Amino acid sequence: MSHSNNSDSNKSHDKELGMSRPITRRDFLNGVAVGTGATMISGWMPELLRAAEADISAQDRPGYYPPALTGMRGSHPGSFETAHAVRDNAYNGATTAVDTGEKYDLVIVGGGISGLAAAYFHRKQAGPKSRILILDNHDDFGGHAKRNEFRPGGRLLLANGGTVAIESPFAYSPEAAGLLTELGIDPPALEAKCTDRSVYKGLKSAYFFDKETFGTERLVAGVPGPSSEAKDWADFLAKTPLSAAAQRDIVRIQMEKADYMPGLTQADKKDKLSRMSYRDFLLNVVKVSPDAAAIYQTRTHGLYGIGIDAVPALDCWAIHFPGFEGLGLDRVPGGRLSFTALGEVTPSKPYHFHFPDGNASIARMLVRSLIPASAPGHTPEDIVTAKIDYSQLDKKDLPVRIRLNSTAVRVQHVGETTSAKEVEVTYGRDSKAYTVRANSVVLACWNMVIPYICPDLPAKQKQALKYGVKVPLVYTVVSVKNWSSFQKLGVSRVSSPGMYHSSVGLDQSTNIGEYTSPKTPDEPILLRMLRTPCQPGLPAREQQKVGRYDLLSATFETFERNIRDQLARILSPGGFDPARDIDAITVNRWAHGYAYEYNPLWDPDWPQGQRPCDIARQRFGRIAIANSDAAAAAYTDQAIDQAFRAIQELLSA
Repeated sequence: MSHSNNSDSNKSHDKELGMSRPITRRDFLNGVAVGTGATMISGWMPELLRAAEADISAQDRPGYYPPALTGMRGSHPGSFETAHAVRDNAYNGATTAVDTGEKYDLVIVGGGISGLAAAYFHRKQAGPKSRILILDNHDDFGGHAKRNEFRPGGRLLLANGGTVAIESPFAYSPEAAGLLTELGIDPPALEAKCTDRSVYKGLKSAYFFDKETFGTERLVAGVPGPSSEAKDWADFLAKTPLSAAAQRDIVRIQMEKADYMPGLTQADKKDKLSRMSYRDFLLNVVKVSPDAAAIYQTRTHGLYGIGIDAVPALDCWAIHFPGFEGLGLDRVPGGRLSFTALGEVTPSKPYHFHFPDGNASIARMLVRSLIPASAPGHTPEDIVTAKIDYSQLDKKDLPVRIRLNSTAVRVQHVGETTSAKEVEVTYGRDSKAYTVRANSVVLACWNMVIPYICPDLPAKQKQALKYGVKVPLVYTVVSVKNWSSFQKLGVSRVSSPGMYHSSVGLDQSTNIGEYTSPKTPDEPILLRMLRTPCQPGLPAREQQKVGRYDLLSATFETFERNIRDQLARILSPGGFDPARDIDAITVNRWAHGYAYEYNPLWDPDWPQGQRPCDIARQRFGRIAIANSDAAAAAYTDQAIDQAFRAIQELLSA
C-alpha cells in the first residue's frame, strides 16, 4: 500500500512539474524542434528515414538542420555507438567496406575547431585546389562548438551547446590570432560594440540551499563582491541556514589576512599549496568546518569539471579564490601550476565577449570560408543569423567537403609506414562502411579514440594517447516564456552546490548583427545550467570515468525531471511554474568534454617534452594529430595551435 501511495505521489509531482507536456523529446535522435522550426524538423524526420532506405545521406536531404534539435544533444544517440563497438572489438563493418574510389590530398578525422582549422591552414599553404575531406561522427560540425537554436513565438534565440569562450589563460599565438583576424573576429572590439551590461542591472548572484544538503530550502540573494567588507559577508550569511560557526568560518575565509604558514618562504608555501587540495587547505590549514567548505565545493566545476577536493590549493590561489590574502604570495609564475592557473598568474588581454552561440560562430565562419556556398555573408556579425545549407557541405565538385554522421573506424598506411604514399581511411555511416584514400591524414578527434582506429601506432604512443581522460560535463539550455521570476527575486545567477545542476543563470546579453537578446523580463529567454557529474573523494581521472558512466546511463527523462524540479524549487517564490513556463529543453551531454589538463595533485612532474600529450601527438608517417588533447588544455586557441602544428609537420615531411 505504501508503495502505491508513493507511486501516486510521484505521478502527482511529475504532473505539477509538467513532465507530461509535449515540448521536447524522445523522437528520432532524441530531439525535435521547437516553435516555428517544428514544421521544418517534423518534415525532416521521415526524410531521414527515406534517406537511409534510398542510400542518400541525411545531410543531403531537404530540411536537414541539426541546430534546431532539442532533447538530448552533444554526445547524441547515433554519434558514439560505432566508436564504442570499435573500442570493444565488436565492429565488423571494416572487412566489408565499400571503396568509394575517392582520393584526397588530406582527410581530416574530426570536424571540430581543430579539424576545421587544419583544413583552413592546409588550404592556405597548399593552395585552393587542394582536395580535403572532413569526416565527423556527429550530425553537425563544430565538435564541442555546437549551436542550439530556439524559436519561441517565432523569435530566434541562440545558445552554446558546448564551448563558449574565445579567451584563453595565455595570449593567443600569432597563428591562432591570425586565423581569427582573417575571419574578421576582434573579440575586444566585439565586446565593446555588442555586449549590453545594463539589461540585468540590479540583479545579483545568489546561493540556493537545498534541504537534502543543508537541511532546509532557501534562496539567498546578494552574494558580496570582491570589494565587500566583513560586515557585508556577515549580513549575507545571516540569511542562510548555515550554522553560526560555519558563518564565522566563511567570513574568515573571505576576509581574514592571516599567514597560515609562518616561517616558510614563498617558494615553500607555493610548493606546499600545490600538494594539497583547496578543500584540504580550508579544512586543515584554515581550519574551517566541513559545512563552511561545502559552500565552495562546486565552485571549480565550470573551470576544471571537478570539485575543490581534487583541485590544488595553489591553483585556487592563482584563480583568485579566497583564503590566501595573508600568505604574502607574489603573482610570479612558478612550477606545479596547471595550464589554466599558470595563465591566470600571467593574464593576457582581458575581455569577456562570446557569440550568442558560443564558439559555434567560429566553426560556422571556418566552414563558410572553406565552403562559401554553405552560408551567406562574410562578417562575424552576419554569421550569427546566417543559416547553414547542409546540402552544400559534401558536393562532389567542391575542393573541401564535410561528411557528417561518419565515424572513422580504421586509419592505416597503404604499405609500410616509412615508404607509404597513401593512407586509407575507413569510416562507418548509415550502418555501412566505406573507404577513401589520401596523401595525408590529420586525426583531429579525441586522443583516446586514436589507438583503436590507428592500431599500427607505436605502443608507447598508444599508451600516451590513452592517458588523458576527457572531462564529462553538461550544458543544459532551457527555453522559458519569460524571466520575470528572476526579476522578482532580484537574481541573475544562482549557485546550487547540492543540486543536480550546480548553477543556473541568465546568459550574457549580446546584440550582434540582426540578432538581439531579450531586454525585458516579460520576453522569452534561455536559461543556462551546468552539470559536472564528478565523484568527490576519488582521484581526478577516476572522477571523470565515473561521471562519464553517469552521463551515458542517464535518460533524457531523468534530466528533464531534475531540471524541472530544480527550477521549480529555486524560482517558484518568484512566480515560476515549470509546467506553464518551460517551452523547451536541450541537454548538451558531453560524456567526453574538456581536454584533460594535468593536475599537480594527481600527475607527476614530467621532464620537458615527456608529458603524455608530447608523446601522443608525434607524427606517424603521413598521419598527424591535432586536437585540444594534444595540448592538454581545453581552449580554442590551443585547438587552433595544434592544427597549425599538425599541418606544418605534414607539409614539411
